[in-house]
Parts: sequence; C-alpha cells; structure tokens
Amino acid sequence: MEYLGFLPIVIVGLVVLIRQVNQYERAVMFTLGKFTGMKDPGWRIVIPIFQTMRKVDIRTKAVDVPDQEAITKDNIPVRINAVVYYKVSDAGKAILEVENFYYAVSQLAQTTMRNAVGEVSLDQLLQNRTEIAEKIEKYVDTKTDPWGIDIESVELKDVVIPENLKRTISKEAEAEREKRAVIIKADGDKIAAENLALAAKTLSSTPGAMHLRTLQAVNDLSSDQSNTTIWMIPSDILQAIKGYSDSVKKK
Repeated sequence: MEYLGFLPIVIVGLVVLIRQVNQYERAVMFTLGKFTGMKDPGWRIVIPIFQTMRKVDIRTKAVDVPDQEAITKDNIPVRINAVVYYKVSDAGKAILEVENFYYAVSQLAQTTMRNAVGEVSLDQLLQNRTEIAEKIEKYVDTKTDPWGIDIESVELKDVVIPENLKRTISKEAEAEREKRAVIIKADGDKIAAENLALAAKTLSSTPGAMHLRTLQAVNDLSSDQSNTTIWMIPSDILQAIKGYSDSVKKK
C-alpha cells in the first residue's frame, strides 16, 4: 500500500522506497548529499538514508507581485502591481542554484519593477505599459537563467496614482478637449470664410450671376408659405431709376 507518494519494499534485507514522479514533475536525486542526476516521470527507487529525492513542478506558475511604492522620473509617487508567469526549465538548477526559486523570482520582480518605474515619466508609464512590462520581463528572464527559470511573460495590472493628481489630470484632459474644440471650430470658420470669399469673387466676375443667385434664393424661400419674402434690389438698379426720374423732372 502506497503512503505519501512512496512505497516501502524489502529486497534481500535492504529497505527501499518506490517514489512516484508525476508527468508534470521532474525529480532531483541526491546520494549521500551529492547530486547524482535527474529522474523522469514514473516509479523511482530511493534507498533511505543513502538517497533523497526532491520533486519539482515544471508547470507554468503565476507570481502575484504585491503593490510596490515607486517614484516616477518626474517625481510622481505611484503604486504598481504585476503578475509574473514563469516555469522551471531546469529542475536541477532550480534546486541547486537558489534556495527558494519562487521567493527569489518574486523579490527580483519587485525590485526590477520599482527600478523600471523610476526610469520613465508618469505619462510614459500610463501610455507604454506593454513596453515597460516587456523590458521588465527581459531583465528578469536574464537574471533567472542561472536558476533554470524561464520567464514567460510579465503583466502590469494596476497603476494607482494619488487622488489629488487624478483630479489634476482630469482638469488637464478637459482643458485639452476644450482647446481642440476651439481649434476645430476656428478651422471650420476659416474654411467657410475662404469658400464664401471664393463664391463672392466668382459671382462678381460673372455678369448676371448675382441676379440668378438672388432669384434662386427667392425661389427657395417661396417654396414654404410660412416664409416672408423680402426683395433685395441691387443698388445699380436704384441708381438707374433715380437717374431716369431726374431726367423726367428736367423735361
């Protein structure tokens, strides 16, 4: 009967243990305290007192990096947290080269994250989170290679800024939107004025064009009975009528 993953067996007066290594594990063997090799999944014989076995889970794990206080390059205090996904690529190194690889990865990620935040401004941190996460991943992956650890990805989860700074950023964003609205309206007025000037120039340079435009406007107004039509008489016609009436009076 198997207890706690091992099975005691007596062979010619010698007690041995059969340990089970699961598919998602690798086993590190020590004989008289010396590293003597790796064991793949299956049942493995271990001689008590003389041999010990350390099993290592090689599945992808997630390290939740807790909130870290950091100061950005432009002296803005922020709190930032992240999650690091990693897996053991070499179980032997993970046992021999570092005491607790899970704790070591977490601590390295924390210090690297604080340093990365200190190298960028707040705007860069908010806008380029993916690039900063990739930079952290590359650095941590390089540092953990001697431990037999492969860093698969680093994700920045939250960037928390002070409440008073949130209000300032909100006011700044509102002012920026109003600025863009004023600029767009001014550009529209400019384009409209240029088009009107071009239309006026075209109408004035073409004989009879102004009269045709006037008649078209009158026709548009007369299509709706609720409109009141006001006739606009050109000044040159008024001058002609005045000249005619003066000549009649002289006669």
